[in-house]
Amino acid sequence: MNRLHFLRFAASLLGVAGLTSFAAASPKRMLSHHVFFWLKNPQSEADKAKLIEGLQTLRKIETVREIHLGVPASTEQRDVVDHSYSVSELIFFDDVKGQNTYQDHAIHQAFVKNYSHLWNKVVVYDAMDI
Repeated sequence: MNRLHFLRFAASLLGVAGLTSFAAASPKRMLSHHVFFWLKNPQSEADKAKLIEGLQTLRKIETVREIHLGVPASTEQRDVVDHSYSVSELIFFDDVKGQNTYQDHAIHQAFVKNYSHLWNKVVVYDAMDI
């Protein structure tokens, strides 16, 4: 939670004078689209680099507000942490309509066509801000 969201949340809970109107002016909810890719050849740095190259092309889609690409972090091994994926992407959209535009966009379609041979599993988590 960033500082601005925290302040709005705290103000709404506490009813702090002067901050409640600040909280009421919160930005509209965004949709987050988090995708995890498991490569067919997880040891191949070339395949990982190729997939990341393809994911970078998705930045050009006009409804993409933010995009973050990542690989598993070297964090503590715990039962609740899954380090088994190869690459992840986290994309933010203004709304479901923007995400639908992304799904149908020629750049996204080209990405799937040109890079899907690299992975054997994909898991997607879509969420709306609350």
